[in-house]
Amino acid sequence: MQNQQNKWLKAIFPVAFSVLLSVTTTTSAQDLYLPRNIKMAYEKGTRSKDGKPGKQYWQNKGKYDMTISVDPNSKIVSGSETIKYTNHSPDTLQHIAIRFVNNLHKPNAPRANYVSKDFLSEGLTISDLQIDGQKYNAKSENWETVESLKLKKPLYPGQTAELNISWSYPLSKESGREGQLDNSTFFVAYAFPRVSVYDDYNGWDLIPHTDRTEFYNDFNDYKLMVRAPKNYVVWATGDFQNPDEVLNPVFAERLKKSYSTEAIAPIANAEEMAKGLVTQQKDWNSWVFTADHIPDMTFALSNHYLWDAGSVVVDSKTGRRASAQAAYDAKATDFPHAVDWTKQSLSWFSNNWPGVAYPYSKMTAVRGFADMEYPMMINDSTTPDLEFSQFVLNHEVAHTYFPFYMGTNETRYAHMDEGWATTFEYLISTAQLGKEKADENFKQFRVSRWINDPSTEEDQPIISLSTQVSGPGYSNNAYGKPALAYLALKDMLGDLQFKKYLHAYMERWNGKHPIPWDFFYTFNNVSGQNLNWYWNNWFFSNHYIDLSIKQVSNKGLAYQIQLQNIGGFAIPFDVRLKYKNGTIAVFHQSPAIWKDNQRSTIIKLNAKQAIAEILIDGGIFMDASPADNIWKDK
Repeated sequence: MQNQQNKWLKAIFPVAFSVLLSVTTTTSAQDLYLPRNIKMAYEKGTRSKDGKPGKQYWQNKGKYDMTISVDPNSKIVSGSETIKYTNHSPDTLQHIAIRFVNNLHKPNAPRANYVSKDFLSEGLTISDLQIDGQKYNAKSENWETVESLKLKKPLYPGQTAELNISWSYPLSKESGREGQLDNSTFFVAYAFPRVSVYDDYNGWDLIPHTDRTEFYNDFNDYKLMVRAPKNYVVWATGDFQNPDEVLNPVFAERLKKSYSTEAIAPIANAEEMAKGLVTQQKDWNSWVFTADHIPDMTFALSNHYLWDAGSVVVDSKTGRRASAQAAYDAKATDFPHAVDWTKQSLSWFSNNWPGVAYPYSKMTAVRGFADMEYPMMINDSTTPDLEFSQFVLNHEVAHTYFPFYMGTNETRYAHMDEGWATTFEYLISTAQLGKEKADENFKQFRVSRWINDPSTEEDQPIISLSTQVSGPGYSNNAYGKPALAYLALKDMLGDLQFKKYLHAYMERWNGKHPIPWDFFYTFNNVSGQNLNWYWNNWFFSNHYIDLSIKQVSNKGLAYQIQLQNIGGFAIPFDVRLKYKNGTIAVFHQSPAIWKDNQRSTIIKLNAKQAIAEILIDGGIFMDASPADNIWKDK
């Protein structure tokens, strides 16, 4: 690859050059650190070091049938559900873990950040809990965000337990990822008790939710019935099964028409919502949605939000379309663009990066406060800056692939979803805004805070558990640093090969629960390369970004540039030459120049005229000490 690159560069630029590598620090490229539990999973054969799910791989599954009601007056959500939970593991389960994220609002719940009194509530109340017909005395007033119950009857391998739960809880007045958007608009997420994940490398997921790290759910099948008063429209994850039963005919027809057209049109405008023309005029309407093999269900409802829709082809081979919808208040001046932006993102992500057809039937953007993703839905704040609003929407839609399509453990390994969403956010921005503007935004939003804060917290290895890194350190480990790692890898491997290997990883682990090592080993396997040196460099180190021109020497027009990689990360960079006559030449170096964690290199070049200035430019790979990246002839 390096030889091919050099031939290309020699053809382009009036400079002959070569690269000499001198090793000052070397780390073994042969092994990756495996925590004991991860090592055990590979030994048991549930995972394989060729990157594929092991022959003994398994994952558990639930089938949820839920009816949930929202009372706009009391702001109480109440529901009942039947969960048929199948134990596909080889283990006999003596306990079952129930997770209810919204217990985060209880005053005594552990939280990562300060909250106001409007955030607080009494949390979950369980009025009935039965497992396989046996009643359990669930003291829900003592429950945290996850609770382990001793089973009266063990759940053996291959068996299915039936859980029947009735519950209620108040919607938080302060809306974040869920709660009251206004007095009659509600984003109802994490609204039902669910069986937590039982997996092959940790057993039951008992990590409490503290509102910093995100989520980890099994791929379940869902039927959701939402009971809402007349004149309230419901938007939800899943296929809308009964529009004719809850919408008046003209609005049901508008919605159905939107599924098959590129045109963007209002399904219900502000006047129609205000006059109560949209829904059937029963006291309560029951809205039904279904979705299979998906990590979560979410819904929102309002009696005054506007409703727009259109659709876009997401699979050019089959012509399959996806619905793009938006729900928003009239004051949100950016949201009239939301359906168009959603269509753009669904099409671009399907056909470019990651280049996998959008896997679901729709995407709904709801005007809220969270800037947060859910399967088939996003909850985004409104801003007067249209460019920034679209930037955020792109990021949240990108999460479709990671974590929802791939089932990653966001709680432990945030870089596996946020890092990829940030990567795709940057790549779509280069198409929409141009590379220069996309670079500027990426450096501003994703890199500058990390680079400008030299504290120890900022340089923790990306592989660190997300639950164990706080503050900006969490944000940088989750977003900017892993995105740079993926983009540097793309630079080194080339677009075609990088996409080929990424698709292999996605095909192997779609609908399953990959961990970082499954990604590392898949790329090693399908590329035929031992990339452990790269994984060690980017994911298991305390490195940062800092290159330096140590020395430039020349004999006539034969130049030698000695570079040091002080920070240690294997980054790509441009060598920019400015000649004495003012002309410019640029040549690129991929991260391969730092292979096996080499910390210095010598670039030799034969110039056709005297060089006045040399600049080492990392672009979005911002340097911690840019002053020593430039050399000027004295």
